[in-house]
Amino acid sequence: MDDEGTAPDGGSSRTARLVRRVTEPPRRVMRETTKPSLAHPALLPGIGVESTGKDFTTNRAVFVVAAILTGAFIVWGIVGTESLTTASDAALGWVSSSFGWMFSLLTVVVFLFMLWVGYGRYGSVRLGRDDEQPEFSRISWIAMLFAAGMGIGLLFFGPYEPLTYFLDLPPAFADLEPGSNAAMFAATAQTMFHWGPMAWSYYALVGGAIAYGAYRKGRSPLMSSLLEPIFGARTHGWAGAVIDVAAIIVTLFGTAVSLGIGALQIGRGLELVTGVGPLGNGAIVAIITVLSVVFIISAVSGVKRGIRALSNTNMVMTGLLGIFILVVGPTAFLLAFVPSALSTFVGDTFVLLAQSSATSEDAYVFMDTWTTYYWAWWVSWTPFVGIFVAKISRGRTLREFVTTVIIAPSLVTLVWFGIVGGTTMRLEQEGAGISRAQSPQDMLFRLLDQLPLSGLTAVVAMIAIVIFFVTSADSASLVMGSLSQRGRPEPSRWVTITWGVALAGIAVVMLLVGGRQALDGLQALVIVTALPFAFVLMLIMVAWAKDLARDPLVLRRRYAREAIRLGVTQAIEEHGDDFVFAAGATAPDQESAGDWLDSHDPALTEWYEPHEEPDEEPRR
Repeated sequence: MDDEGTAPDGGSSRTARLVRRVTEPPRRVMRETTKPSLAHPALLPGIGVESTGKDFTTNRAVFVVAAILTGAFIVWGIVGTESLTTASDAALGWVSSSFGWMFSLLTVVVFLFMLWVGYGRYGSVRLGRDDEQPEFSRISWIAMLFAAGMGIGLLFFGPYEPLTYFLDLPPAFADLEPGSNAAMFAATAQTMFHWGPMAWSYYALVGGAIAYGAYRKGRSPLMSSLLEPIFGARTHGWAGAVIDVAAIIVTLFGTAVSLGIGALQIGRGLELVTGVGPLGNGAIVAIITVLSVVFIISAVSGVKRGIRALSNTNMVMTGLLGIFILVVGPTAFLLAFVPSALSTFVGDTFVLLAQSSATSEDAYVFMDTWTTYYWAWWVSWTPFVGIFVAKISRGRTLREFVTTVIIAPSLVTLVWFGIVGGTTMRLEQEGAGISRAQSPQDMLFRLLDQLPLSGLTAVVAMIAIVIFFVTSADSASLVMGSLSQRGRPEPSRWVTITWGVALAGIAVVMLLVGGRQALDGLQALVIVTALPFAFVLMLIMVAWAKDLARDPLVLRRRYAREAIRLGVTQAIEEHGDDFVFAAGATAPDQESAGDWLDSHDPALTEWYEPHEEPDEEPRR
C-alpha cells in the first residue's frame, strides 16, 4: 500500500472497475440501486409480475374445487332439471328481495370511486413501470374492450330492450304515453343506464386494480391478490383460494348466460335464413358444441393472434352493420335522435337512480326483472373481463384508462342502441309489428327483414354473433385458466381446454333450465352466483385505495409539495424576494420535507421484490 492508499496496481484496478461500471447492463444497475434495502420508497419505479420470479404452477386446490362444483352443477342440470329450476327461482326471490338494494348502491359507489381514481390525484399513476408504454394501439385496445365486455348482448338486446321500454315504460316514466316520441327517448335513457358508464365502471374497477397490482406492484394477477393490502399474506392461503374459486364460478355462469343467449339467436337466425323448421334444444346444443371447439382453438392460440384478430374483425363487421341500418333506415330521424338521446340520458340519470331506490310494487318488479339482473350480470363478468382488460391495458395511466374504458365503449354503445333501437322503435311506430316477434332473439332478424338486403344482413349478423361468442368464450377460458394457475399470463393448454369444455357444459345446462325463453331461466342463476362476489368488489375498492395512497409517484409528489412549501418559506424569511430554489440537507432539529412519512416502514418497499439473477462475470 503506498502513501496514497492505493495498491501498486491501483491504476489498472481503477480502470477495470470503471470499464465494468460503464458496460454493465442498465437493468443490472437499476436492480442494484432499487433494492428495497437501498432505495427510498418514493423512488421505486414499479415492477411487473414477470420480473419477480413468482411461481405460476397450477393451484390444485382452486382447480379441483372449482371443477368439482362445476361438474356437480352440470350433473344436477342434466339429471334433475326441474329441481334445479325450482331451487334457482327460490334463490332468485331471496336475493332480489334481500340484496337488490345493495346491487344498486354498489353500482353507484363503484362508478363514483372510478371517477375519483381516474380524475383525482392518482390519475397520472401508470399501470406498469414508470417508463412503460402500452402494448396495443388505441384502436385495437378499444376493439378488444368492446368485444369482450358486451359482445353478443348488443346484438340480442339492441332492438329488444328499447322496444320493450318503448311499449311498456319503466316506472320512472309512467307519466309518458307508450309508443310516443317521448317514450323513445325514455326507453333509450333506461337502456343506456343499464349498458353505459355504470356497467363499464365495474370492468374498470377490477381491470384497473389487477393491472396496477400485477404490472406496478408485482403481484400475481389474481382476484385474491387484490385484497393483499388488507389481509396481507393470508391471501396466499385458503382465504385467497376461496376468492379465486368464487371468481371462476361467477365467470362460468356470467359468460355462459351470454353464450346461451348467443346460441339461441344463432339458432333463430338459421331458421329464418335457411327456412328450416323450428330447431329444438338438440340443434342448439350442437351449435354450442361446434362453437366451443372454435373458441377453444382460438383460446390456445393466445391473445395476440386469436382474440385481437377476431375483435378487430368483429368491430368492423358490427360497425358496418350499424352504418347500413343508419343509411337505409330512417336516416334523418336517427341523426337527430342519437345526440338527443345522449342529452336525455344525462338529464334523466338522477331520475333513473331514484327509480332504483323506489319502494313501489311496480318499481320492485321492474328492478327485479331488469336493473338488478343487469347489475348482477356485470358483477359476474368482472373477474373475466377485468383480468382481460388488465392484460390489454398495461402501460396506460389511470386517467387514460378510466376515460377510455368507461367513456369510449359507452359512447359506442349509445350510438349502437340509438341506431338499432331507434330504428326498431320508429318502424314499430309506423306499424311494422316488430313487437309481435315470437321471442326476443327474433327481433334483430325482424328488424333486418324490414330493410333492404335482409338476407345478406341476417347472415352478417349471425357471423358477428358467432365471433362475439368466440371472443367472449376464449377470453373467459384464458382467464379461468389463469386463475387456476396462480395468475399465469398464458395458462397451460390443458387447463384452458378444461375450462372451455366446462363453459360449454354450463351453457348447455342453462339452456335446459331456461328453455327457449332464455331470460326467464338464466336470470336467476346469474344474480345468485354474483351475490358473493359483490362483497369482494367492496373490499377491492378499499384495498386499491390503500395501495394507491402509498404509490411511489404519490409519495414523490407529496415530498415535492412539502419541499416547496418549506423551501419557499425559508427563502423568503432569509432572502426576501432575491432567492432561487435549490434542494439541500436540513439540520437535525429543522423541519424537513419527509417528516410526514416513515420511509423505513417495510410496507412501503416489501412489494418490490425483483427476481435476483446471478451477475455475469466480466469478460477478460
